[in-house]
Amino acid sequence: MPATKTQFVCQSCGSTQPRWLGRCPSCGAWNTFAEEQITPRSGRSRGKVDKPSSQPQVLADLVPDQSPRLPGNLPELDRVLGGGFVKASSVLIGGDPGVGKSTLLLQAAASVASKGCGVLYVSAEEAPAQIRLRSDRLDLACYDLQVLGESDNSEAIKWAEKLKPGMVVVDSIQTLRRTDLESAPGTVTQVREVASSWTDWAKQNESVVVLIGHVTKEGAIAGPRVVEHLVDAVLLFEGDHVGDVRILRTLKNRFGPTGELGVFEMSTRGLKGVENPSKLFLSQGGERLPGVAVSAVINGSRPMLIELQALVTRSFFSAPQRNATGVDQRRLSLWIAVLEKRVGLVLAGQDVFLNAAGGLRLEDAAADLAAVTAIASSLKDQPVRPDTVLIGEVGLTGEVRAVGSLERRLSEAAHLAFKRAVIPATGWKNKSFDGIEVIPVGSLDEALEVSLADR
Repeated sequence: MPATKTQFVCQSCGSTQPRWLGRCPSCGAWNTFAEEQITPRSGRSRGKVDKPSSQPQVLADLVPDQSPRLPGNLPELDRVLGGGFVKASSVLIGGDPGVGKSTLLLQAAASVASKGCGVLYVSAEEAPAQIRLRSDRLDLACYDLQVLGESDNSEAIKWAEKLKPGMVVVDSIQTLRRTDLESAPGTVTQVREVASSWTDWAKQNESVVVLIGHVTKEGAIAGPRVVEHLVDAVLLFEGDHVGDVRILRTLKNRFGPTGELGVFEMSTRGLKGVENPSKLFLSQGGERLPGVAVSAVINGSRPMLIELQALVTRSFFSAPQRNATGVDQRRLSLWIAVLEKRVGLVLAGQDVFLNAAGGLRLEDAAADLAAVTAIASSLKDQPVRPDTVLIGEVGLTGEVRAVGSLERRLSEAAHLAFKRAVIPATGWKNKSFDGIEVIPVGSLDEALEVSLADR
């Protein structure tokens, strides 16, 4: 009997080595190698879909695919996908355990099934009766939705071959396994092979396959990032377990825009899309407090107003604290340095805390001016003038640099009844826009002078 061969697989990046290593040479992670058996494959592997032979074709002779998308009938989900699910595609939705991935996909699956499209929900984590309890709680009309409680990947694919559904939901990819592989469910080999088999099946059967994956401690979806290259779209579902706000963002999309963002609110009846997220991320109080500034950012194709809150207080430590939530920590250090060097504010002995309200993570440079103004406002104990929105990127020399899509940002501010807008002077000549007084500034000194109110 031949000896069993083994290999060591990095649980972080999926690379393999013939022997155990303390540090992965590919990703640099420590103590991530796990031993797995190498199973020889003869003929067709179970759980793997045979690919039909293909021939080269002239690109000009091909007919573009004009097949309509399959809407999930959840406006925020369809927005993130670029208009709905694309046939013959695979989508990976990741997030922390308990954030609401199964609830979101069950709502979408029930809605698709109610339109006459066959849906198969493969549950390897919960029993079908438990899914029925959730559907009753959400009051979903899902009588045409078929549920399969199965953890064997080959059996799940057999049922998909038999039923030929237009949409398959796999919950989750970490708990489904191929029995011809010796490794345990959730390992790199299992996750990669299961994702590959369902992606192949989706392409051959003109169906939509949605894979649910949990985020690991390192922040990777469904274990190693190698899975993200196997699918057509990768969505990340974010939110804390205390608040009701959930954010769905696009990390990859072969059939639509990347960086798109959808906002949901969790309720007792499931997830509901938020039509106007700007109101959700702005405080409702009328009192003007120091350290609060509002900016207009672009997330995907959507302009959105976001409130930045700063707290500057005397430090009792030899090394002052610099903490940022929802904002890059390095950007906070840069803004503090610019305020000290170019404006003359003394922050060396101060603790600085900066927070993007509502749990949103900011990546748009247009929020720089609002962040810097909020820090200066808290330090000087002077509030920002009422109904003022600040838009602009702050450079290392203290200048306020131009940003894109300025008219869309101003339109969103006007829609929410803001009266003043402090913007970069570069490329803008009008003194008003849609009822908003526009104040162009060229430097950070000018911006603080027109933005901060007297006590």
